[in-house]
Amino acid sequence: VTQFEEMAQTEEMTTAGLSVTVTHSNEKHDLLITPQQSDGEPTVQDLAQAVEEATGVPLPFQKLIFKGKSLKEMETPLSALRIQNGCRIMLIGEKSNLEEEVELKKLKDLEKSVEKTASRLEEVNKELTGIQQGFLAKELQAEALCKLDRRVKATVEQFMRILEEIDTMVLPEDFKDSRLKRKSLVKKVQAFLAECDTVEQYICQETERLQSANLALAE
Repeated sequence: VTQFEEMAQTEEMTTAGLSVTVTHSNEKHDLLITPQQSDGEPTVQDLAQAVEEATGVPLPFQKLIFKGKSLKEMETPLSALRIQNGCRIMLIGEKSNLEEEVELKKLKDLEKSVEKTASRLEEVNKELTGIQQGFLAKELQAEALCKLDRRVKATVEQFMRILEEIDTMVLPEDFKDSRLKRKSLVKKVQAFLAECDTVEQYICQETERLQSANLALAE
């Protein structure tokens, strides 16, 4: 291609757009890439947006390949990459599944609830450590332990409610991201429940120690 022909092609692209064929899995898409700026020429960004519209693969999940090279710089004009009319570009990436997006959103909301509940457990833990280290007057400890015990039980209930909500979600086999997310969330909640058990045991031990000390004093 002579320099003159290249310039002519660039001018043609600027006015009429650029025709390319995008292959994705077993599909072929003939696309006309038009520049967003009326006075500009098509860029990788313009190509990626046209590909998203045609294939349903969201821009962040696309990997566009031309002659073995990945097209990463969104601002680069296609002519600078020697992409001309009739060129073939390969797309790697999965289509967006709106139904799965809804389920992922639910799981993210549940994850926030888990974090919120876990922070309450952390507060109980701190207060219990304070009692164990003798930072609270002896005569106030029994009531404080009783309150902590109630708070741990309420935290356990909250975690159990979240587990039930996760359990009611029906996720098809192909919702791979959602299924992975659900699995890790269940593990996380189970770990926190085990921590709740440990905290309850410590509260119980402290209460018994306190009762023994009071009995000894009474005798």
